[in-house]
Amino acid sequence: MAKGPKSVELKMERILNAWETLAATKTFGGLTLEQMQAIAAPARAAREEIEDLEDRLTLALAGRASADEVVAKKLQLVVNSVKGDPTEGPDSPLLQAMGYTRESERKSGLTRKRRPPSGSDA
Repeated sequence: MAKGPKSVELKMERILNAWETLAATKTFGGLTLEQMQAIAAPARAAREEIEDLEDRLTLALAGRASADEVVAKKLQLVVNSVKGDPTEGPDSPLLQAMGYTRESERKSGLTRKRRPPSGSDA
């Protein structure tokens, strides 16, 4: 099984907790509990920083979504105003430059299906 960051974290916390609870004064692998905790400190700090950054990202994404809603409503108001402006209107090059299709370039939408040739015309 591949060791991902989560499994390393769980293992680290479990071992350090057991060591601290059951044998805090013993030395293992030539290390005291305090030395091992010092070695683990950067890994713990990095995880805490990642958690803080993820929280900030979540907040920023929510802020962007909220701001985008306001912008989208105002943009639609602007587009509708261009369409309704007597000097611009729905066939305006300005509207086309804004990314919309001018009224004169719209297709009617009417389509007629072609009938397949019948094979029994004898």
